[in-house]
Amino acid sequence: MGTITILPETTKTPITLIGNRAGICWGADVTNAEKNYKRGVDCIKSGHGRTFEFPDVHMVIDGFSARVMREYERHVGGLSPWLQASTRYINYNDFDIIVPKSIKSNGYATITYNQAVKNIRKALSELNDLGIPREDLANLLPLGMTTKIVEKRNLRNLIDMSHVRKCTRAYWEFRELFSTIENALREYSDEWAWIVDNMFKPKCELTGYCDETKSCGRKPRKEE
Repeated sequence: MGTITILPETTKTPITLIGNRAGICWGADVTNAEKNYKRGVDCIKSGHGRTFEFPDVHMVIDGFSARVMREYERHVGGLSPWLQASTRYINYNDFDIIVPKSIKSNGYATITYNQAVKNIRKALSELNDLGIPREDLANLLPLGMTTKIVEKRNLRNLIDMSHVRKCTRAYWEFRELFSTIENALREYSDEWAWIVDNMFKPKCELTGYCDETKSCGRKPRKEE
């Protein structure tokens, strides 16, 4: 599966930063990091979500499908800066592709799937030899092709994303993508580890019930 690289511009102490920014508006002492941290935790527990927009996450997302990234980029909170690997300039004659578990577990399906990908690669190579521009060749690329993006988004956007994409009804690759982001942030700093473990959760964990038409059964239905 793909990888997440947390870039050094990412806020190292997000909770402390939240407390600092809130303290400025409250006329509090913001020179003490410990007080800022405690104030930040209070903001989080009190649901003062506007302060969550101060901590930023800069990351490189690599090795996930173009298909899942099309879904990922819909979480555009604050018009987050976003760049994706070019299909105009990069040579994709030997692109990598995501193989779903349902296909991997079926021998004949795997053969059929791999043959289709092989045919696309062969066609791309032949068209390239004929002098067709890469930007036109890209029309043959499948959504399962892996891609790379570099982006920045804030904590509030990631919290909102977790409520929807940690749901078991979410697309399987998106759940794996978000889990990989969580693990990368846990390793980045202790404050991010606390945030991941306490704030990133599916919406049913917040409401106590499920509002999906097709529930996984983790929580009772809303009408129940």
